[in-house]
Amino acid sequence: MSEDRDKALALLHAARWLGTYPVGLAEALVAEGALAHLRAGQWAQAEGDEETGLMVVIEGAVDLFCQAPGDREVRISHAGAGAALGQAMRFGGGPRLVTAVCAEPSLLLRVSDAGLERIARLRPDIWRAVATLVYFQLRNALQMAAEVAALPPRQRLASRLLMLARGREPPTALNISQQGLAEMIGLTRKTVNGHLARLQREGAVRLDYGRIWLEDFRRLQAIADS
Repeated sequence: MSEDRDKALALLHAARWLGTYPVGLAEALVAEGALAHLRAGQWAQAEGDEETGLMVVIEGAVDLFCQAPGDREVRISHAGAGAALGQAMRFGGGPRLVTAVCAEPSLLLRVSDAGLERIARLRPDIWRAVATLVYFQLRNALQMAAEVAALPPRQRLASRLLMLARGREPPTALNISQQGLAEMIGLTRKTVNGHLARLQREGAVRLDYGRIWLEDFRRLQAIADS
């Protein structure tokens, strides 16, 4: 378990939403949180859960789903190692907004609202850190909405690939199927397959079974901006 704790600390020390805060804040999150190994396909959280708080992906990845009109469940994103999700009841709001399902075997850190309150007794700046995280989540949501509204399929695909790989360096692998990627950006699998094949010929990506390797971030950014 100490190895899992060390992995969690290393990841949190590098997290953008904790970047301007003392390292002791990351240590407090790990001390108050619970580390859990989950299997592929296991639910990490469910939309509508009353118990809120933070969840950080230490290893592995989760797919994110939400309810759409017609009682349909829609895949909206894919969160790999380093992604942090959630909210705190202290800021108002309500139950959890998304369902998270492990896309592969994963190590997760969960910090409950009660745990955040205990941290805040000694480190009140935890609330500013949580507010920073919520801002990043809102920014990502707005970017996803802007992609769908404004970008043609090829540019939309490139933009989403870069978003999913944010914070990493090429070459990096996204453990996501082409079908899952198509669902996220509102395109058919056939359309996504065609554009991915072209990106592979251009050297921007490399396709593998159940994963997509991003090889050239600059090329993908140029396509997204075109």
